[in-house]
Amino acid sequence: MERQLGQITFTNRQLGILIFPLVIEQFLNVAVGLADSVMVASVGEAAVSAVSLVDSVNVLLIFALNALATGGAVVCGQFLGRKDLQRACDAGQQLVVFVTLIALGIMAALYGTKYFILHGLFGQIEADVMANASTYFLIVEASIPFMALYSAGAAIFRVMGNSSVSMKVSIGMNLVNVCGNAALIYGVGMGVEGVAVPTLVSRILAAAAVILLLHRPGYLIHLNRPFHYRYQGNMVKKILRVGIPSSIESSLFQLGKVMLLSVVSAFGTASIAANAIGNSIATIQTLPAAAIGVGMITVVSQCAGARDFEHARFYTRKLMKWAYVLMLIWNLLLFAVQPVLVGLYHVSEEASHLAMIILWLHGGLGILMWPAAFTLPQALKGAGDTSYVMIAAVASMWTFRILTGFLFAKYLGQGVLGIWYAMFIDWVARTILFIVRYKGKKWENKYVK
Repeated sequence: MERQLGQITFTNRQLGILIFPLVIEQFLNVAVGLADSVMVASVGEAAVSAVSLVDSVNVLLIFALNALATGGAVVCGQFLGRKDLQRACDAGQQLVVFVTLIALGIMAALYGTKYFILHGLFGQIEADVMANASTYFLIVEASIPFMALYSAGAAIFRVMGNSSVSMKVSIGMNLVNVCGNAALIYGVGMGVEGVAVPTLVSRILAAAAVILLLHRPGYLIHLNRPFHYRYQGNMVKKILRVGIPSSIESSLFQLGKVMLLSVVSAFGTASIAANAIGNSIATIQTLPAAAIGVGMITVVSQCAGARDFEHARFYTRKLMKWAYVLMLIWNLLLFAVQPVLVGLYHVSEEASHLAMIILWLHGGLGILMWPAAFTLPQALKGAGDTSYVMIAAVASMWTFRILTGFLFAKYLGQGVLGIWYAMFIDWVARTILFIVRYKGKKWENKYVK
């Protein structure tokens, strides 16, 4: 009888309203990231190196917290699907507070281990780079709790199907960041502080915006007015059961990518540059399918909450078709302008040639496999099957992308291209693992009870 709680339906218009802002949001995040890189480069090599080193740590934490928030929001979506609005609100409130407390703990740990991170983890670096890294670290680490708070609030809005709110807040945050960087770097002539301060300010404003909006009782999921918090251990356990595997998966995925950079660095400047260009533009190549994956969590979580797995499968198939069609159209357009995009980096002919090969392979094979390897598992996450996704993704990455990457690149003489060949093998493994799981029935029993 549990499986007959009700039916969840989304019209094509509703799906479009959900997904379009997600595409815009992800595109702007990539574009702003590129703009930030250009402005940081104008400060000098020491600042670029310092920001890059500190952000190599921060990116692991931010992705982990964002995955935890998104996974926790699945609980909100499932209660929403079963029309239990009170428990959906309770889950939202527990998520916001708990993610923020975790982020505060992480921030305290970062400040407490600052010397080890800068001197032990980064090793012997030049004095001016170390000074810049220390300054950037002190300022930007204070933004971690605010980034977590924004991620939790944005995830709640997305799971309600109101992705336009997270898009607008994201646009505002990125505008403050970019304009702040431009004003402090070019206008005031500040160094690394001109990069760090706008990051902190923009994240504070974004966190404040989503929390203020979540206090509006007109939203299906909202926070108490006036705010008062009562710990609900059972609800926190539900959030952690879904959110922690997503967080572990995301952080280990990013860690694996960082490890492979050490392999690439041994192949010389041209390979390092080609790999960096490939990573930047490859992210753009996957934008449509990535955005659809975020939307799929909203759709499937509500269907799973209502025990309506017939519609969960129906919308998964529909959104997967959209992902493949949009990936094809989008990448054909990118292929047409790919020489221009690579040319913007002004690298050597060897680096440019390698980057072009990487992007042709990544875009072409991405059209065939990326949605199945990365969009489809979002449906499983939406149903609460995050432990399987974590185990499958981590096992595939560390077996194929990492170990095979070392084998191809270092021992079979494939160089930087070997790293990418191994990644494509990882895609094949992920595709098989997630299609087999989706075709089975076990993921339908992982909903929040």
